[in-house]
Amino acid sequence: MSTCVFIQIRCKPGTTYKVAEEIALREIHSELYSTSGEYDLLLKLYIPEAEDVGHFINENLLVISGIERSLTTMTFKAF
Repeated sequence: MSTCVFIQIRCKPGTTYKVAEEIALREIHSELYSTSGEYDLLLKLYIPEAEDVGHFINENLLVISGIERSLTTMTFKAF
């Protein structure tokens, strides 16, 4: 079973569209939204079962140029 995480991304000024495009090209996301407030993008991502969550995010997402900061929220099956 894959792990669902939500990642809020703050981009360097003027790079939000480029970051979003790079995420889309990598085809690793389930959903991607532009947001207002402290963060610029909200990403829903399913981590493959055999992957370490931290390594997957660092190696596939946070290497994208223009990302200034991120906040990851892990999800757990409640019921």
